[in-house]
Amino acid sequence: MSNNILEIKDLVVSYGGIEAVKGITMDVPKGEIVTLIGANGAGKSTTLKTIAGIVKPQRAEILFNGQNITGLSPDNIVKTGITLVPEGRRVFPNLTVKENLRIGAYLRKDSLEKDFEYVYSLFPRLKEREWQLSGTLSGGEQQMLAVGRALMARPSLIMMDEPSLGLAPLVVKSIFDIIKEINRNGITVLLIEQNANMALQAAHTAYVLETGKITMSGKGSELIQDERIKEAYLGKSKTK
Repeated sequence: MSNNILEIKDLVVSYGGIEAVKGITMDVPKGEIVTLIGANGAGKSTTLKTIAGIVKPQRAEILFNGQNITGLSPDNIVKTGITLVPEGRRVFPNLTVKENLRIGAYLRKDSLEKDFEYVYSLFPRLKEREWQLSGTLSGGEQQMLAVGRALMARPSLIMMDEPSLGLAPLVVKSIFDIIKEINRNGITVLLIEQNANMALQAAHTAYVLETGKITMSGKGSELIQDERIKEAYLGKSKTK
């Protein structure tokens, strides 16, 4: 029995005849934080959207807990236990914080009280702003809400597309602290980030995606020390 919660084999995705993802193969071990780093246009978001069922692959085998989920619709992907926190947060601005959270659980028919409690324990600020329209929240608060909404589906794998984008450094640190906390609570995390430094510090396993191909992989703690990674993604002068 594989220890991988997610296995992607030979994923090819094309937009208008141009290959955005060129046959990548990668594993996400159960219980880990796995990150995919790379420049803009490398194919990171496309990979997550394909797993989530939003984009249809030209070719692929995507296994989740051993079950082939390739080509399933997004709602059926959520039913299997995968949720996506999209890039740019995508909260519903004219709905309250609580209504946004409730939407995350739209496929569930059971009580949500424990889930609200859990999300509010991670993000006390959302509790304070429970009845506030989410369009009036700060960028950091909207990111907290987007993560909380994804947790309401009780996923076993949560995928995050650029969670630090456009946020102040202090807010980024608190978001990454929460990502680690979610992971400690037993949820596997697949994360894509342009903030390679934060992502590699948090990740157990990391992959580097360049123009649709995986060029490097390994432990996050090892890749952060790699000279090629330092030069390409961390800035040469950084010695961290």
